[in-house]
Amino acid sequence: MPFETKKTTLIAAALLTVEDAELLLEWLLKHPRGRLDLAACTHLHAANLQVLMAAQPQIAAWPRDATLAAWLQTALT
Repeated sequence: MPFETKKTTLIAAALLTVEDAELLLEWLLKHPRGRLDLAACTHLHAANLQVLMAAQPQIAAWPRDATLAAWLQTALT
């Protein structure tokens, strides 16, 4: 399971594949004020990045991997 939910926060798994982009988009559309926890994420497919760039969700936690966090922060802010 690539995601876990806690109230209004979607918690991502370590690896987000191309197949996970549709699940991510559906959740973000259903929860427009929802938050995304990427702390455990170590890799995400570009399709997920496109969803994040389009939806511009609030990020509750950036990846613990400093390089990935910096890359995503640059792309999403």
